[in-house]
Parts: sequence; structure tokens; C-alpha cells
Amino acid sequence: MRIGIDARFYGKLGKGLGRYTQELVRHLEQIDRENEYIVFLRRENFDEYQPGNKNFTKVLADIPWYGLREQIELPILLRRHNLDLVHFPHFNVPVFAPRPFVVTVHDLILLRHPTHEASTLPRWLYAFKFFVYRRVLALCLKRAAHILTVSEFSKNDLLEHFAFLKQEDVTVTYQANFDSEVAIGNRQSAIMGTYLLYAGNAYPHKNLSRLIRAFLSLEREDIVLALVGKIDAFYERIRREFADAERRGRIRFLGEVSDGELDGLYCGARGYVFASMFEGCGLPPLEAMARGVPVVSSNVTSMPEMLADAPIYCDPLDEHSIAKAIRTLLDDEETRATCIEKGYDRVKSYSWEELARETRDVYRGALAQAASEKITRRRETSR
Repeated sequence: MRIGIDARFYGKLGKGLGRYTQELVRHLEQIDRENEYIVFLRRENFDEYQPGNKNFTKVLADIPWYGLREQIELPILLRRHNLDLVHFPHFNVPVFAPRPFVVTVHDLILLRHPTHEASTLPRWLYAFKFFVYRRVLALCLKRAAHILTVSEFSKNDLLEHFAFLKQEDVTVTYQANFDSEVAIGNRQSAIMGTYLLYAGNAYPHKNLSRLIRAFLSLEREDIVLALVGKIDAFYERIRREFADAERRGRIRFLGEVSDGELDGLYCGARGYVFASMFEGCGLPPLEAMARGVPVVSSNVTSMPEMLADAPIYCDPLDEHSIAKAIRTLLDDEETRATCIEKGYDRVKSYSWEELARETRDVYRGALAQAASEKITRRRETSR
């Protein structure tokens, strides 16, 4: 089989999607010596991937996401390589993409929270973008040979929003903590005194304003809240809202950091706080748990499924609930120790190798289904 993987999100370029794509490719290399893989990359990440298995080849596909070139040039490039199957790790599948293909849909955040406040675009342009997103996603799901997603929550969300989907059309493959094996026991000292950590973007559904207000309500001058994430328009809004707290040193906006710096920040934190209102998967709390850091997490969407009984849960819509959970994390040593122990156990439940095996099985099933449908069409044509 010749399988193409649209890896234009590969690595740091694609953030969470990039890590998913990177780990999938890396572990497919380790478990699959049978099939031939063509990995399509952009110029920015082309050198980041070096095939480690002779049946993996990389091809330059320097085509931007979401634009007209993606719709026209990418299908032409894919067809040129005579692929039996293509895997798109994101929903941005070109309308004329060659079939059969498998697609990974990580979440339906744009459907669940379709607010203009989640965008820097003018309202009319955002409305048009949202309309196109719905149409493209629905068409992609109808045409896909199979759909992958990252949690049972996301699977049920897909089935609820798209009535034409059946249970057997969607397979859940759980992502892993990308550094869990090396992170456990790799504790470093804190770099800024005692602090709580949040790492991620500042999109409205991440609920940072409510989290920060809850933290500040504790009036704990001995604790800093450190926020890691690229300083974009969303983070600038948060900084303006809490400018006084930043000036007083209660909050620190650290911006974008390297993986090594982030690892040190995780390991030195007194705790990790995650009050998001919507997550299809939510890996950062698992990353913290893998480093022996107790976690406060919201109790909605996929988080109880992913984290089980390892964190201290809070209601993300209730500042008092968030503050209470943070206070417990800071002061209750017995609860902290339990959270750390259960966190270590929870991250062991997830494996990138298992995800790669399950994904390879989906490839096989999709190809078998496509072959069966092709035979059926031939028989019907010959009648």
C-alpha cells in the first residue's frame, strides 16, 4: 500500500496538530515495515523530518493551509504520487482530494463556540469563514473512508452534530503525553520562586480571564501565576485586562518558550491550572502529570474522560469553584500527594505506539472497504 500523510502541520510549525502528526509518523516508522509512506511537508518543516525507515519518503508540499492553493494544487500533487490512501490529520481536506482518505477531527470548537470574539477578523469575514468551515467539514466527513478523533467526547460530538455519521464511521485513538517517558523523574528547580503554571493559547474558550480573577481572589502574595503562550491579539487582551496585576508581579506573561524551557517550567511549578470550557482532548494537564505536578482541571467536555480521578476538578464557569480548587492544590499536602501519584498512573494509560497501531488498522480497514466498494460498482456496471 502507498499511503500519503499530509504532514504540512508537522512539528513545531503546527503546534498541537504538529505534535500529533510528528508522533504518528515517528511511531508508524517503528511499527510498519510493510507499507510505503509518502510524507508531505512544507518548506518550513521539511528539514525537521528526516525519515528513519526506508519505506518512508518525504515530499515537498509548500502549500499554505486553508487557501485556494490548497484546494487546487494539493489534490494535483497527491494524485501525482499514485497513492492508495491519504491521511489528513486535520479537517482541511481539499474538496477534490483523491479518495479514499482518512481524516482526523480533533474537536468541534468552532461549532461549539462560534463567537466573533474568538477571532481577530471583521464580523462579516468571520461569518463567511464560519459558513465555509461548516460546509467544508460536512463534505469532508461525508467523503471520508473513515474518521479518527481523539476522545469519546469528540466522537459523540461529531455524531450529534452530523446525523449522517454512524458509530462505526468514527474511531477514537487517544494521544499520549509526548515526553512522558523522559519527563518522569526529570524534576528541575523553579526559576521564579513559587508559581502556578498555565501553558497554551488565550482563545476565549480557554477561560483565562475567569481563571486569573479566581487566582487573584486568593490574595496570595507568595504565589505567582505564570502563563506560557505566544503573545498574540488574544493574549494582549488578557494583558490589558490584568495590567495592574502584571505590574504588581502577581502574573507573569512568559510568551513562547522552547520545549526545554517549558519542561523546566512544568517541573518547577507548584501546580498546573487548566480551567478551559471546551477541550477535545486537552494534553497540557497530562504533560504536567507526567512531570509529577498536581493539576487543577475543569470538569467539563473531555477532561474527566482524559484525566479520570487524577486532578482536582472545578466548575470553569464558577470563579469560587476555581479558587477553591487552587487553594486545595496549594495547601492540602495529602491531596497534592494523591494527585501526583494518580497523575503518574494516568499518563501510563496513553501510548503513541498504540495510537499508531490503531491508526494503521484504520488504514487497512479503509482500503479494504474501498476495494469492496469498487468491486460492487464494477458488478453493478456489468449488469
